[in-house]
Amino acid sequence: MTKLKVSSAELVQRARARITEVDTTEAIALAADPGVVFVDLRDVRERQRSGFIPGSFHCPRGMAEFWIDPDSPYFKPVFAEDKRFIFHCASGWRSALTVAALNDMGFEASHLKDGFSDWAKQGGPVETPDT
Repeated sequence: MTKLKVSSAELVQRARARITEVDTTEAIALAADPGVVFVDLRDVRERQRSGFIPGSFHCPRGMAEFWIDPDSPYFKPVFAEDKRFIFHCASGWRSALTVAALNDMGFEASHLKDGFSDWAKQGGPVETPDT
């Protein structure tokens, strides 16, 4: 087995040291703010299984860099809006890595420090898909 130079946990730790993290209590208080866009990086199956933040924009993790880039053929206009963007995943690892990469690209964003799991645990609003 190949020995990694840096573990995934170390990558996340490095990312968190240089990005803006939003704690769950603050994020829940921002849930109804029309100037804030919550961006859900989780897989569609996670959203179906666990629900999602009402009004959140779903952006699969693998597409984030392409969707925020206005020069990309995959660009999504939501990312051109003059709003505050808070990215999240289930526990804060994927969103930390994503926001670090987006900040490197010049896109200002923050992430939900402890993810959707903590959001739901602390009683943040959760919408479930119609089945």
